[in-house]
Parts: sequence; C-alpha cells; structure tokens
Amino acid sequence: MLEHIAFDWRDALDIAVVAVLLYQVIQMLRGSRALTVLMGLGLLTLLYIIANAVGMYTLTWLLEHVFGSLFILIVVIFQADIRQALGEMGARSLFHKDNVKRGSVEEVVTACVEMARLHVGVLIVFERGTRLGDMVKREGVRLDARISRQLLMNIFYPKAPLHDGAVIISHDRVTAAACILPLAEAKGQNFGTRHRAALGIARESDAAVVVVSEERGEISLAFKGELMRSLDGPRLRQVLNEIL
Repeated sequence: MLEHIAFDWRDALDIAVVAVLLYQVIQMLRGSRALTVLMGLGLLTLLYIIANAVGMYTLTWLLEHVFGSLFILIVVIFQADIRQALGEMGARSLFHKDNVKRGSVEEVVTACVEMARLHVGVLIVFERGTRLGDMVKREGVRLDARISRQLLMNIFYPKAPLHDGAVIISHDRVTAAACILPLAEAKGQNFGTRHRAALGIARESDAAVVVVSEERGEISLAFKGELMRSLDGPRLRQVLNEIL
C-alpha cells in the first residue's frame, strides 16, 4: 500500500514559482532563435525516448552522447541571448507588461499624417510579443529615445542618414532606426519595398507596422500578415490603440 503523501503550502509555493519562471523564460524566448533551437531539442528528446523504448541501441547511444555535452554547447552558442534575457528579467517586473501609451500613439499618428502630406516614406515597427532584438543587433542603429513627432520626422527626413530602413518601437521607446526587415513575396501585387518589408515582418512576428508611401502619400498598416491601406489619421489612431 502506498504511503500517504503530504501536500502543504510549501509544495504549492514551489510549483507556483517554477510555473512563473517557466512562463517568463518562454515569453523572453518567443520569436528568438533560441526558441527554435529548444523546439529542435524537444524533438531530439522525443526521438531518444522512442529509440530507447523500441531498443534502437545505436541511436540511443548516439543521442546520449549528444545530450552529454549539450549544456556547454548551448551556453557557448547563445551566450549573448542568455545575457540579454537575464538583463531583461532584471529590468522588468515579473507581471508587468509594457504597452505603448496613448500619448506615444498620438505622436506616431501625428508624424505619419504630416509625412504622408509631404510624401515622405515611413516604416515604423511596433514590437509586441515577438522580440526583434536580433534584428536590431544585426542591422539597426540603437537609439533608446522617447517617442516624439519631431524625432520620427527627423529620422525619416529624406536626407537624414537613418531614413533608409525601419524604426523599431519597443517598451514605449524608439529602440532603433535604419533596421533592415525581411521582404515578403508580392506576386501579382504592386507593392514597393517598404510595403513588402512591412508584410515580411508582420508575417514572421506579431508586430504592427505602419507604412507611409513616398509616391502616393498613403498610410497603411500591416498586421498578422494583412495590409490595411488608405488609412487617415483617426482610423490609424483607432487601429493602433486597439492593437497596442
């Protein structure tokens, strides 16, 4: 007969702390290459369990040796990602989620309406759940500045050194400028480079992307792989406030 197992408040607290930590780790890894690697490791683990169960001794032996040095390989390969994740964990509250404030949305809308009137090309990415840190590190110029209409108009001014590329807004700050985004296929559609870039990042992440066409002076917004076109100021403001 099994001995009675006591379950007290310490066990409940232990489970709750582990659950919160796992949730935070998953949130920090969402959209990063580390999450893709972890999914691959999960498949290898499943393969190991199956191989061990059916008696595939050679494959089991090989996977056991791979897992033996796996921890060291992960630390070496992802040391920059681990450092960034730990820094974000220390800088953020466990339960606080940063959103873009309505005042910041108003600054973006005002800037986009004015630049649409002047036929200035604009590409602004609002980071949401999927982290875009790898993109900033590879291509962008880090800014970490307060969102303002004047700053955005200065960045996208045609003769400014940072105008060619995307601005990334994260945690209610202008994180980086001159970022190069992946281009989406546009078969049968007359999209320029900015619109293809907006669709590309909107299909690979959950980001919301505002585009202003330099040729037509038209404001569009890409979200979840779809493009909403011909937006005026009030409609852009409404959609951004709903998403963000």
